[in-house]
Amino acid sequence: MSALRDERESVLRKCYLFEGLAPESLAPLVEASAIRVIEPGTQVFAAGDPVDGLRIVISGQVRLWIADREGRQLTLHLAEAGESFGEIALLDKLPRTAAATASETTRCLLLPVSAVETAIVADPALSRHLILSLCAILRRNVDTISGFAFSGLDARLARRLYDLAQDHARITGEAAQFTRRFSQTDLAQSLGVTREAVNKKLRALEHDGLVLRKGGLLSLPNLPELATRAGIESSLPFGG
Repeated sequence: MSALRDERESVLRKCYLFEGLAPESLAPLVEASAIRVIEPGTQVFAAGDPVDGLRIVISGQVRLWIADREGRQLTLHLAEAGESFGEIALLDKLPRTAAATASETTRCLLLPVSAVETAIVADPALSRHLILSLCAILRRNVDTISGFAFSGLDARLARRLYDLAQDHARITGEAAQFTRRFSQTDLAQSLGVTREAVNKKLRALEHDGLVLRKGGLLSLPNLPELATRAGIESSLPFGG
């Protein structure tokens, strides 16, 4: 067995969608899959594109986003290592509902539509995994919509920073030091607002001692207080 095939199989086995899949169902997926390298800023697919398959991030990051007619963008999710994306169009065969762009050099495993369809028929457990994945996407989007409907930008930005810290920061006690850069443009696109609006709210959070900016990296000195600003409970499940 080649090293490349070993890697493809390992990626599939570690992905939630294919966890526990029977070996006879997994083998055809391994053979049909291919690893692709995507350069930073490259659009993987656009909203409205026909579906070509499912992708799993091996390394790097892919931004899933939508835009209105004026070109304003809203980031729906940042897919990272181990996460799949493109499930919705894979199942209903309708055009893509969102665009996907590589935020940095990214390696992805691509699974063609036909291979996934064959696996679903061979192992019904895969259908349940896909359904649960779509439920997770729906819950995430409902949470995003709730934030837009019921919270001001100050609270939404505080919540976004708090959530990002779970995956991209070193947590020490009640403080978080980001290990990945997030520009004001990145934050604005995740909130559907202008960069200027984010800059204004960041300055307010800085003034209140909830955000520090140094060398392009953010730090959050007081996560419980930031959670209060966001209108959420701070259980600090990721540290402290």
